[in-house]
Amino acid sequence: MTSVSKSAIVRQLKPLLVVSDIQRSVEFYRNRLGFILMGKAENEGKMFWCSMERGGSAIMLQQAEEEDGPAEDRGRGVIFYFICDDADTIYTELISRGLELSPPAIAYYGMKQVIVPEPDGYNLCFESPVASGKSR
Repeated sequence: MTSVSKSAIVRQLKPLLVVSDIQRSVEFYRNRLGFILMGKAENEGKMFWCSMERGGSAIMLQQAEEEDGPAEDRGRGVIFYFICDDADTIYTELISRGLELSPPAIAYYGMKQVIVPEPDGYNLCFESPVASGKSR
């Protein structure tokens, strides 16, 4: 007798970022990075959580509370990689949205990357494969 196990399909990873000022973070992700606000939760008319998406990527933001502890090390050791079609194009878009960024660079493993500083210190990287035939 054989047993067949059924497995649930995982469709998306949606990290939750605890932020010190949710309004500032929403403005940053929407106005600087081009994310769309998809949903939010409020308490007494004040937003404390939201969901944002851009293309196939999604994040959630949550207003930090005292119980979340100090902000300094929240994103330590974690990098969010957004895979895009063309790092050069995303770089041009992001600087046109007012971000001051270093030009794209090619990582040792062959991906072209744009590093984006985030208001709460999380590490963001937009990257795309390097087209074959291009030099490093």
